Amino acid sequence: MVPTLRAGRAVGIHLDGRLDEPAWREADSLSPLRQVVPVAGAMPTGATVVRVLASSSEIVIGVMAYDPSPERIVSFSKAVDSDLEDEDNIRLVFDTFRDGRTGYVFAVNPNGARFDGLVSNRGEGTNSAWDGLWEARTERRPDGWSVEIRIPLKSLIYASGLTTWGFNIERRIQRLQETNRWASPTPDIELGQTSRAGELTNLPVFSLGVGLAVRPSLTVGGGNSASTDIEGTFHPSLDLTQRIAGGTLASLTINTDFAETEVDTRRTNLTRFPVLFPEKRSFFLEGADVFEFGLGLQNSFGGNQVLPFFSRRIGLVSGEQVPLQVGGKLNGQVGNTSIGALAVRTGTVESVAEGATMGVLRLKQNVLGESSVGVIATAGDPRGRADSWTGGVDFTFQTSRLGGDKNFLLGVYGVMTGREGLDGDRLATGFKIDYPNDLWDLALTYNHIGDGFDPSMGFVPRRGINSVNGGFSFQPRIGNHGLPQCFLEVRPSWTGDLSWDWESYRFFTAPVNCQLESGDRFEFNWVPQGERLDQPFEVTDLVTIVPGAYHYTRWRLELETASKRPVSGQLTWWFGGFYNGTLHTIEAEATLRLSGSFVVELNAERNVGSLSGGDFTEDLVGGRFNVNVSPDLVFSSFLQYDTESRSLGSNSRLRWTFDPLGALFVVYNHNMAREFDDRWLFDSNQLLIKVQYTLRY
Repeated sequence: MVPTLRAGRAVGIHLDGRLDEPAWREADSLSPLRQVVPVAGAMPTGATVVRVLASSSEIVIGVMAYDPSPERIVSFSKAVDSDLEDEDNIRLVFDTFRDGRTGYVFAVNPNGARFDGLVSNRGEGTNSAWDGLWEARTERRPDGWSVEIRIPLKSLIYASGLTTWGFNIERRIQRLQETNRWASPTPDIELGQTSRAGELTNLPVFSLGVGLAVRPSLTVGGGNSASTDIEGTFHPSLDLTQRIAGGTLASLTINTDFAETEVDTRRTNLTRFPVLFPEKRSFFLEGADVFEFGLGLQNSFGGNQVLPFFSRRIGLVSGEQVPLQVGGKLNGQVGNTSIGALAVRTGTVESVAEGATMGVLRLKQNVLGESSVGVIATAGDPRGRADSWTGGVDFTFQTSRLGGDKNFLLGVYGVMTGREGLDGDRLATGFKIDYPNDLWDLALTYNHIGDGFDPSMGFVPRRGINSVNGGFSFQPRIGNHGLPQCFLEVRPSWTGDLSWDWESYRFFTAPVNCQLESGDRFEFNWVPQGERLDQPFEVTDLVTIVPGAYHYTRWRLELETASKRPVSGQLTWWFGGFYNGTLHTIEAEATLRLSGSFVVELNAERNVGSLSGGDFTEDLVGGRFNVNVSPDLVFSSFLQYDTESRSLGSNSRLRWTFDPLGALFVVYNHNMAREFDDRWLFDSNQLLIKVQYTLRY
């Protein structure tokens, strides 16, 4: 039976986290939450009372989170978009189309830190890069904590005419490793699986007004480098969105500026293949879930990715920024069909890329109970190469009721691409069988990627292969001896060329991987693997591995301490063989919560290799310093240094959300280069100030 909650009327609510207005007392509260873990279906340690109010323009949620030991609540984040998984929090999901496939996720911790995202990966994940305009206020109480959340309807896309949405809520009590949920309180189901959500009923007829949002922004500042004088920046930009019947959103961006976007985290890459960096730019994140293609293509066990469309191909060429002059986008849902369309024009950057026009179309039709069939097509090339196109189809069968309450997925896809001068096998096909459940998690994936499959707007790190990746995890919840859950994992992967001659294999095992009741975790891995090189592989500038067949075994020891402590972290040691020698990799992460407002995050990685072609050492260190005055006023500074580039870079940002619709960003970037005689020389710096404000009609 699907649980339901009747929404009350949002009248006279002052957002302060106290829930003391008459409207709260008159509204219905949902039925009690039940434990998901550690004991599925058990009564929670502390009661959670949830009420929802609605008006023609907003949804307001009130939560009373009772706790018998409020002094032990774990809450340290204050910044917007903090990852709240390792602290006490309330997490909500709304299925605004009531299709059981999509949804918005909102979360708040006792400090008032806010997190939001889109349901992704068929409900198993959250695209946390999406940002909406909403508010939350919390209050600490002698018997726990409370929160009021206000979400304007203009921040959401929803099906017109619905008076019932899918809705679910989850509460985390971190010190006890306890998760409580309203609908489907079972470990086999994720909160993002909106097909198993409850129902929020009695919603009023929503009014969007004109449905138009205008967001002008202005970026000013300047910078210089070691070889150039100071150059000023004056960059106005404009973003407009228009709601179309509530269910779709049309967007236009002009002279787009991404000054507030944080720099990428540097990574050490000792493989032969490029690394995938996530999209962080706001224009491309709205409706990103619509453009997801296929099942399991981004996280195959062997690390092979097939992305026919990857938005970072737009505006970034060979690591250089290319101006986005104008772009238009349409995303949303009409009936049972999801629509995503994107068209952009980029400018010219000398010796990098010519101006280009590109477009993407994605259609996905809901079929059966939780399944879908779709198509994707792209046209254009970021480098301006002629006759570039990609087209593909995908089908995913999904059910969360196999045998009554288990998850099962089967997905197939096929993609073909073309471009002037592109030869060979230009086809990619594959399938995945997935049984992702709490006790057993099983998967089998196959990918065929032709040697000529090179989509201009996609990401494919490895071509000309057939790959088979499998795996299973046995994950019993022990519930005694201080071990709430352990994992036994086996994940074999094999990759061959188009003639099925082997190129790579990897047999990942985790015979020991246990999480303690304290939140601490330890893991041991044994990983035999092999590589066959047809060409020399340059591991570093000074060390090259000659062609041949290599078989070796890697080992890993890992220890992670619970984040509820003032000082927490993770230490990982990879050791063993590496091609024709040995490689030791030590990774260390530490988080120091010096106070509720000052948090320091440190990370370091050292790779020490000894091969027949020579020895090498690579280091990567980073630090993030966060000063969180409040959820609306945050300063962070991110420093990174690696021995490969021999450069020290810092990205410092102040974000002041002076109004729910307006924000001020101050960004300072500074880079230093380390010469081979260990002298530090100035490389570049930049100071940018950006202000933006959204006008809604």
